Amino acid sequence: MSAGKLPLVALVGRPNVGKSALFNRIARRRLAIVEDTPGVTRDRLYTEVEWSGRRFGLVDTGGYVPRPQDPLTEQVRWQAEQAVQEADVVVLVVDAQTGRVPADHEVAEVLRRSGKPVVVAVNKVDTPGEAAGAAAEFFALGLGDPVPVSALHGLRVGELLDRVVAYLPAPTPEEVEEEPVRVSVVGRPNVGKSSLVNALVGSPRVVVDERPGTTRDAVDTYLRHRDRPFVLVDTAGLRRRARVTESLEFYSVRRAEQALERSHVAILVVDASEGVTDQDQRIAREVTERGKALVVAANKWDLVKGPLAEERVKQLYHALRHVAFAPVLFVSAKTGRNVARLLDAALRVDRAHALRVPTGPLNRAVEAAEAAHPAPADARGRPLKIYYATQVSTRPPTVALFVNHPEVATEAYLRHLEARLRERFDFEGTPIRFVLRARRPRRGNRE
Repeated sequence: MSAGKLPLVALVGRPNVGKSALFNRIARRRLAIVEDTPGVTRDRLYTEVEWSGRRFGLVDTGGYVPRPQDPLTEQVRWQAEQAVQEADVVVLVVDAQTGRVPADHEVAEVLRRSGKPVVVAVNKVDTPGEAAGAAAEFFALGLGDPVPVSALHGLRVGELLDRVVAYLPAPTPEEVEEEPVRVSVVGRPNVGKSSLVNALVGSPRVVVDERPGTTRDAVDTYLRHRDRPFVLVDTAGLRRRARVTESLEFYSVRRAEQALERSHVAILVVDASEGVTDQDQRIAREVTERGKALVVAANKWDLVKGPLAEERVKQLYHALRHVAFAPVLFVSAKTGRNVARLLDAALRVDRAHALRVPTGPLNRAVEAAEAAHPAPADARGRPLKIYYATQVSTRPPTVALFVNHPEVATEAYLRHLEARLRERFDFEGTPIRFVLRARRPRRGNRE
């Protein structure tokens, strides 16, 4: 590990709270010796890990004893203090099973004086329903919202790493790599998402590299396709909030929503043998409302035969007409049909999601759209006039329209503008947003 180039995250805490088990869980391999005996870890142990496209060093320390009684314990404490001094972010690991003890407060005070960002990890929360209660008492440490985790089962370790990565310093030139295409595989339960992810990972054109992931969380799989890095996130089935009742299901759905937020592209998996449902339509709408690019995978196509195939195709395109810009592939995770093409489609829509159109060509396209379709007018007969257009952001592409009367613009006319922009520029798979801004006409111009 290049310790001098990568940011460093230190795991600290009193003895026997599960720091080494958490270290192994994040590293995804058994590097630290884990025993239910205080003081097993004495020296600092380093490894290099990656999460959400950020690489950083991770260091495991021995149990921190505030007032050591012997030279060996004093040395262990010194090693832990050195790790804190070197670290960019510190994770304070505490034990949910023993609860908050005075030693936790003493370690917390030391970390508070260090001035380093600190995330509290409440370990050994091995039952999902216990998460909220187990974390609550550790608010008293005064170090922000604790994150309940289970190093043993991997529960909520992804949420912990999300918090850690948010505190890391900006990447150095040595650390910067090509941004991966972040793809969430979403859909209602039991449509074959995990089978499709497994089929993608098993494609002979894809090189798979396992990175930290979590059980019952959204699991990240790092791979390369056509020389581009991808992060593939297999999520729990998305359900309506009203139908989420059990604690485990609640956390799974919440992680799925967070995984979608961390992604640029969503592959919406629908069950072609059943046809598109109301919930499929709702999820497609949710994806685009969140500004994500979209690819539709009609899975289980091997089960659709004969005249039913034509019927299913018509029903799918009609049901998903509100996201007609999204490419649709008819696939089978079971047979491998069109599976590899899904990553090609994800790559295309990711490029469209990041596309920035120069101001000149954009205004010419808007002027052509105005000439092709009369602008709407208000009750007094004043027509909408677009003076100027400019793209203000990407992911998703967002266009600011400077107009005379923003309230006159109708949804139908904005859909017309969107259609004309899609004809002129490659916005496949990505939503386009418009921001209307009022502007007075230049002197000498008439509305």
